[in-house]
Amino acid sequence: MKFASFIVDDVAHYGPVSGEMVHVVPERLRAQFPDLKSAIAGQALEQMEAAALREGTPYPLASLQYAPVIPNPGKIICVGLNYRAHGDESGRPNYPALFVRFADTQIGHGENLAMSTESGMFDFEGELAAVIGTPGHGITAEAALDHVAGYACYNDATMRDWQHHSTQYTAGKNFPGTGAFGPFLVTADEVGDPSQLAIATRVDGAMMQSASTVDMLFSVRDIIAYVSRFTPLAAGDVLVTGTPAGAGAGRKPPVFLTAGMVVEVEIERVGLLRNRVAAAR
Repeated sequence: MKFASFIVDDVAHYGPVSGEMVHVVPERLRAQFPDLKSAIAGQALEQMEAAALREGTPYPLASLQYAPVIPNPGKIICVGLNYRAHGDESGRPNYPALFVRFADTQIGHGENLAMSTESGMFDFEGELAAVIGTPGHGITAEAALDHVAGYACYNDATMRDWQHHSTQYTAGKNFPGTGAFGPFLVTADEVGDPSQLAIATRVDGAMMQSASTVDMLFSVRDIIAYVSRFTPLAAGDVLVTGTPAGAGAGRKPPVFLTAGMVVEVEIERVGLLRNRVAAAR
């Protein structure tokens, strides 16, 4: 299954994707499951898909105003330095290097990434996001993938100068309009093994990052097991699993985003996330 979160006439909706159309979850069901997060928590995705395909209003994907896949996650926990080559650029960690992103920094597929007058070092990071389906605390690595509802593309766009103001990444990772998330939640059964996915990032069509998730230092299993040791994971929580080598700051010379550039993050069996960069207001 594939699901999208989107906006029609200033009203938030979600629904399953079928071909080039998305079907709105009927209003009678949105009283109980108002958004994708609640449908995941209620283990109701199959029910929502069946009802929406049967009676929901269809909209062409090409016409959508996309929202972030999960607009309202309780947690967004991100991993830094998690690919072998990218880790080699900055030193390899013994444990996952974690930081948080705030939900209100996120945007959907097709929305504009926002530059800021506070920074001249706006960078791209193509990443695989895993969305938790079944809650858990102290999850074992062996059971970890059973807790995943699905996957999506993520661009953890970063103000590099602010990231390096201190050893904490928070400031550089939480400017408004910098966390692109989408276009779809693809359920775990359709994606299969998340450690065997090609991942690529292009800027204006030029390949900047090209790798496989097999190169992760800490797999999706490892990340879930580690994070759930210190915090309970809830349905709809988002784990952003790190970016390969090739981000702008690590290139020689560096390549930073400017207004008008188009960034694409493409992940095998997951989708293609595209966003244009907008000038700072």
